[in-house]
Amino acid sequence: MKSHVCWAVVALSAGLSAVSVSYAEVRITSARNDGSATSEFLFENVPSPSRSDVAAQARFTVVDGRPDGNGGGVEKLSDGKVPTEEDQPAENFFFRAGTDGGRLRVDLGRAIDVKQVNTYSWHPGSRGPQVYDLYGSDGKADSFDAAPRRGVDPLACGWKLIAKVDTRSEGRPEGGQHGVSVTDSNGTLGTYQYLLLDVFRTEAADPFGNTFYSEIDVVDPSSPVVAAGPAGEPTGEIRRQVVEIEAGKYQITIDTTEAPDLTKWASDELTPVVKRWYPKIVAMLPSDGYAAPARVSITFSANMQGVAATSGTRVRCAAQWFRGQLQGEAKGAIVHELVHVVQNYGRARSSNPNATRTPGWLVEGICDYIRWFLYEPHSRGAEISARNLDRARYDGSYRITANFLHWASETHDKEIVRKLNAAAREGRYTEDLWAEYTGKPVQELDSEWKAALKEKAAAEAAHSHR
Repeated sequence: MKSHVCWAVVALSAGLSAVSVSYAEVRITSARNDGSATSEFLFENVPSPSRSDVAAQARFTVVDGRPDGNGGGVEKLSDGKVPTEEDQPAENFFFRAGTDGGRLRVDLGRAIDVKQVNTYSWHPGSRGPQVYDLYGSDGKADSFDAAPRRGVDPLACGWKLIAKVDTRSEGRPEGGQHGVSVTDSNGTLGTYQYLLLDVFRTEAADPFGNTFYSEIDVVDPSSPVVAAGPAGEPTGEIRRQVVEIEAGKYQITIDTTEAPDLTKWASDELTPVVKRWYPKIVAMLPSDGYAAPARVSITFSANMQGVAATSGTRVRCAAQWFRGQLQGEAKGAIVHELVHVVQNYGRARSSNPNATRTPGWLVEGICDYIRWFLYEPHSRGAEISARNLDRARYDGSYRITANFLHWASETHDKEIVRKLNAAAREGRYTEDLWAEYTGKPVQELDSEWKAALKEKAAAEAAHSHR
């Protein structure tokens, strides 16, 4: 097999990982996740697959090598759909077992500026990683060969080497979902009509080392971004929208596949909210050395009960509840869940066996504080009425704790929410922090807060009787 050692882009761990290297002006970014929790191709530093890139209209041709009859045809590489299972041969393209890959040509129809080439694969074993050389050509060289077979050097017949890619871990295959994005620091990789992928197997220990390629995207500077859907979803039903924030620094995928009636609302009303508020939440809740998730998904589920739930970077929403709240609490509920994504308190427990657990009332209280007092203070949704004063407690969770946090930030330490969040994320929250930040234990703060609530209620009552 051709050596790729000095060009390697390596996925480093069994969890979500990404690393980048540069060659000349070309930048290769590779990321991997194990794919066990979700079929969505969501990576930290690599865009999700698209169904609206220019490759969707391109012509894919095998110029050398034998496709495996158990896999799908080359149309699987540009159909805007991705597998829903980790070992789904018919939804991937791969070369025949026992061979060392082959060569694929992508004809874009005309020479265009190419901004990115993104490739995606998924398999639980050695067919997951990607190993290939990427070439480009405008087809104008006198010596141009549009279909150079193995043994013919593309550089000698009108092609330019763009990048060499290898996503194996230290030269060893490693399963999971692999995503690669080839970009250039100048904004475009060049002007090309043709792309050539010289594809190699990942290992030769057994016949099954040819990668399961799920999608190949070619992005021009003006391409819209519409996320690829799962295999089996009609291509015409575009119900997965990708919200790009800060020039792609963050991407939030909104999936209404199971609730198509919410698609227009999600596009017109929810998208502007997440685009503005996700980076605002990130800025509100910093901590040393922490980078908030760059890829987040929001999925509306037809059969889910309740309101919403967040696990890691995935937000699930009960479509039935949201339908009744489109003009009410729907957008605020999403803001609450996005705070959970940014909180990321499980981060400490995964690396520190002595990490403390943050009480649930504070976890939810911080989310509702940002929602009710920063996102929609005009709604006064976390006000505590006079008849509920006697039942109010600082650890009442959600809106009640949000009200307590707001009072504490207004009267004792305007940075207290940021400080408490940082401590929780780092696994060092204890009740003693209240006294450290404010000079008073939380029980004493609780008494002061309730006294302030009663005073406010009495003043409002007196004013209403004038």
